[in-house]
Amino acid sequence: MALLGDVFGNLGGAVLIGIGAALVAPLLLPAAGAILRPVVKGVIKGGFHLADTLQEVLAEGSEQLSDLMAEVQAERAASVAATLRTTEQ
Repeated sequence: MALLGDVFGNLGGAVLIGIGAALVAPLLLPAAGAILRPVVKGVIKGGFHLADTLQEVLAEGSEQLSDLMAEVQAERAASVAATLRTTEQ
């Protein structure tokens, strides 16, 4: 029986802490929300800025790659045409 008393004795402190937290939480959560809201908004704004910047960088890279591919295709076509002209003669 002493063992059972020790278990419930330890739970009593935990129960009191839980009840105290439940009573204090409604007072602290609005204050924490008022403090955290601007921080969270700043993080979200930063995420949007990062996404916009990344989109611009990827668009520029895509455009440069497309230009490079067109340049290589033009050089290849010119090379094939030159080869055909030399073999026809």
